[in-house]
Amino acid sequence: MYKVFINEKKLILSSESQNSLKTMNYDGSHSFEFAIDLLQNTASQGLNIYHSDVNQLWTDFKQFFKNIEAAGGIVVNPDNKILFIHRLGKWDLPKGKIEAGESRELAAVREVEEECGIFNLQLKDFINSTYHIYTEKDGRKILKTTYWFEMFYDGNETPKPQIEEGINEVGWKNEEEIESEIIPSTFQNIKLILNDFKNKNPQ
Repeated sequence: MYKVFINEKKLILSSESQNSLKTMNYDGSHSFEFAIDLLQNTASQGLNIYHSDVNQLWTDFKQFFKNIEAAGGIVVNPDNKILFIHRLGKWDLPKGKIEAGESRELAAVREVEEECGIFNLQLKDFINSTYHIYTEKDGRKILKTTYWFEMFYDGNETPKPQIEEGINEVGWKNEEEIESEIIPSTFQNIKLILNDFKNKNPQ
């Protein structure tokens, strides 16, 4: 099963019908056109496209878009706090586009370093991928895949926001602050990856 977000609305691609959402059986690329139109231009909050071969469905789906790959990190310190950035009125995790010839792991570390101004990160496990769709100014539809990695930081540098990238704040947040400050003011994909991270690292 794949969860893709369009304007914070959920599109689920699966092998079986998901009863919690409006559903449609996959019937070629016009199914994707219908889904995007529905989620961008109506009040509908979600849609499920299903097909017996979900891997083929996902392959066809990816070919329908221009694909961009990014990488980022959930950075934890010795106090078990997580590092967040604040940009354009939303809390987010540090991430950015993978450069040509760059591995996902190196891109993830580089983006955290650039956006947060801390170094000597310890790269740990891959967590999961998230997906969202957006439209470029020329009208092209982009499917962005972000690969997330767990990192550990035990240095004493004070994080500094990368102002030129529109980041106005960087901060370490504990579990209580994440629930009260971050979750109400972040993206659905960030909620997903935080949940995946929490499930992999139960307290």
